[in-house]
Amino acid sequence: MQHPLEIARVNRAALSKIIENYSLKQLNTVPEGFNNNLIWNIAHVIVTQQLLMYKLSGLPMQVSDEMVEKYKKGTKTERDISQEEVDIIKKLLLTTLNQTEKDLKDQIFKNFNEYPTSTGFVLRSIEDALHFNNFHEGIHLGYILALRKSL
Repeated sequence: MQHPLEIARVNRAALSKIIENYSLKQLNTVPEGFNNNLIWNIAHVIVTQQLLMYKLSGLPMQVSDEMVEKYKKGTKTERDISQEEVDIIKKLLLTTLNQTEKDLKDQIFKNFNEYPTSTGFVLRSIEDALHFNNFHEGIHLGYILALRKSL
């Protein structure tokens, strides 16, 4: 059985290709009928992974508070972002997973604050958060694939 982080890596590689294959204008476009754009969805999965695994464990996150405020659940695209911001997001797709893998091996996740998700799952452990995160990222990858057809 593959480790859940391997599933996350495959998903993140697909998201990285979206960044590579679409222009800055396309990444920033919110098509009619949608609430967000490609790059918001990609940044959102990074922020959510950090909140689910690190914040709920009482540990420092690898993303800024400003990034969390822009891309957490309940937010939407407010403005176009720059190529520099896109480059940071692309880098974070990989670096956050690499750090998470190291932190899991180092067993730094000692505590976990139970969290009922909006989809009805109750997360009770770091393992629950890891598995739920893959589910969440899969939902957003599907959303991104639908969204890009509207560009």
